[in-house]
Amino acid sequence: METTRILQVDAFTDEPLTGNPAGVVPDADGLSSEQMQAIAAEMAVSETAFLRSSETADRRIRYFTPTQEVDLCGHATIGSFAHLSDEGLEPGMTTLETNVGTLDIEVEEDGTVWMTQDEPTVREVEVGYDRVADALGVDAAALKGASDDIPLAVSSTGLPFLIVPITYLSDVGNAEPDMAAIEALTDAVDATGVYLFTFDALEPESTLHGRMFAPGAGVPEDPVTGTASGAVSAYLDRFGAFDDDMPEELLLEQGHYVDRPGQVRVRLDDAVRVGGRGVTVLEGSIVVPEDDDEEILEA
Repeated sequence: METTRILQVDAFTDEPLTGNPAGVVPDADGLSSEQMQAIAAEMAVSETAFLRSSETADRRIRYFTPTQEVDLCGHATIGSFAHLSDEGLEPGMTTLETNVGTLDIEVEEDGTVWMTQDEPTVREVEVGYDRVADALGVDAAALKGASDDIPLAVSSTGLPFLIVPITYLSDVGNAEPDMAAIEALTDAVDATGVYLFTFDALEPESTLHGRMFAPGAGVPEDPVTGTASGAVSAYLDRFGAFDDDMPEELLLEQGHYVDRPGQVRVRLDDAVRVGGRGVTVLEGSIVVPEDDDEEILEA
């Protein structure tokens, strides 16, 4: 019976059992896409990362939700490199081949991991506030009031998200999302998920508080989302949310309403960089499922 090493790393936190749990398979060379998908389904966390060798970068990575492969995942990247740092990876810069291209990763002396994301794209969308409010289970007036200066738009730094500002923290916390309606909404605007946020944050040092829903990708609600944090930061920059006085670093809080609180650091200089810590909470081996097609993916 063939097995492979697997870990669970809680990302965007340094406290076990908080933040966003990611599966990490440190040596996935030789696993087919079907085997990786089956392992991700068994892990049943929002994403599992599979580290592989690369001919064009220091490493290759692929990400799978319990139901499908996705091109990019922030928290699973942070978790993977937090694990590698624990295993002796030297601080400094390294390169990572992903489905959206090769990205720069920096590991600092204290174990903080910085992930350079893809070039931002932001596009406004014509979608009614009532439809968005019904899908999220929030008050349409609270959406309209928050969107006077920063409109509904799809933003991407590797994965596209419908960015939805709302007035108060209570609006975010009291949301009652209709997952079928959210999936239809994201399909209509060609987005992976919906990121609902407010500047009315819990902690005084936080820039905003967010929640992210991506049922179409097999993730009803993600606790703390690196790719969406990059996307919303690019969105805020694009629409001048800080009156041309963008902070050097944004601090985004998420996960409190699913009892997995975490924080994402974002810097926007010459690129969008998302940073955080990670802590390994589970380590063992998993049986590699049989692969009827015996398809071995190229690294």
